[in-house]
Amino acid sequence: MTPRTPCFIVGGAPRSGTTWLYRLLERHPDIYLARPLRPEPKFFLVDELYARGLGYYRETWFRDVPPGARSGEKSSNYLESPSAAGRIAQDLPWVKLVFILRNPVERAYSNYLWTRMNGLETETFERALALEAQRERDCPPELRYARPHAYFSRGQYAELLRPYLARLPREQMLVLQFEEILQSPQALTRRLHSFLDVAPRTADANGLEAANPSEPEGSRLDPVTRRELHMRYAESNRALSELLGVDFSGWEAPRAPTG
Repeated sequence: MTPRTPCFIVGGAPRSGTTWLYRLLERHPDIYLARPLRPEPKFFLVDELYARGLGYYRETWFRDVPPGARSGEKSSNYLESPSAAGRIAQDLPWVKLVFILRNPVERAYSNYLWTRMNGLETETFERALALEAQRERDCPPELRYARPHAYFSRGQYAELLRPYLARLPREQMLVLQFEEILQSPQALTRRLHSFLDVAPRTADANGLEAANPSEPEGSRLDPVTRRELHMRYAESNRALSELLGVDFSGWEAPRAPTG
């Protein structure tokens, strides 16, 4: 491993708790995170940045890594980029990758609300889903990496993870679930710290609130749209379970009451 290069990368998915992970990790005294949090480095994603070379990457984000620290960065959009997967595997073959995924239905709606909150969306969620493929094709160059209208496609996690699994060993990847932040943050923290080879500090999760809220009071996804999205994602979720050997049944649509 070359000095001033990261030991780990938090690579996505957007709207799934990556900022929470960043805040958690920066509490650990043996971890150094690329700063600032925003804008993210996105070095392996953005062609113009990558063209500047690894020397630029090291000097820009990892110049001040203390001796002995485990260093890393967070760029949420790496997950959706096969190019980023290839570049990371080529330049950082030792790196550990952390991905955190969220129920894709909830993630898609949160993404929509975030885009609307930032003034980039005026359509209803249902209309935005119908327009997604067209908008992706017509995305202006200045938004080609942000992809603000990629609501549904970003939840097809099996397809997004395959380029990474094809290039890097599975044992170098930790896939977490956003729902663990809500249900068992201390257990998630222990897994994450152990994976990164630092002493587990489960208390670091205490009092750490969800970041980047986007859901205004009273905002609810239409039940019909929710059911339709659950059906659209069903095959992708099954493929993800088979790919990772992890149970994602908690993401299934609630069953209607009987009797």
